[in-house]
Formats: sequence, C-alpha cells, structure tokens
Amino acid sequence: MIRLTLVAALLASPALAADSKEQSCAYQAQVVAAIQQARLDRVKERDVPKAIAATDPEWPENYNNAIPLIAPWVYEQKMQVIRNEDLSAAWNELCLQQ
Repeated sequence: MIRLTLVAALLASPALAADSKEQSCAYQAQVVAAIQQARLDRVKERDVPKAIAATDPEWPENYNNAIPLIAPWVYEQKMQVIRNEDLSAAWNELCLQQ
C-alpha cells in the first residue's frame, strides 16, 4: 500500500500538472486497468509496457512512464483479486485523496 501511495504521489507531480487532478487520476486509473488486463491475459510482467503500447492506449504518452512503476503492484496481487476486483477504481479513489 505504501508503494501505491508513493507512485500515486509521484504521478501527481508537476510533470503531469498540465492535466487537472481529476483527469490525471483518470488516466492513471486507465493505466492500472490496462496492466490488470495484461495480467489477466497472462502477459509476463517484463513484457507489459510493450503489450500495452501495442494496444495504442488513449492516454497521453507521458503516462506510459508509469507502467513500470505500477506493474509490480498489480502483479503482486493474487489472481483472485485480479479477476474479481477493479484495481483502477481503487487507484482512482486513492489518487483523488492525494
């Protein structure tokens, strides 16, 4: 959970300040959802950035930098959590609280 908070705080930094907080959190949640889907699709963690890039995501390119930071958090979750919970909603909620 500390890692999640740290990454969310880093992503809310001035480098991404061109977006509103709500928009930034929404993009971050989309990244989390894409990583979660990659895990469901049995993509190896090291291949996640390439696999997501191949889907031509709709978020701004600078959010791709978050993929290697967020992927370990998603991949450490049990598959039961990955299958049954919406990690992007949890991420969005946490991000908006920052």
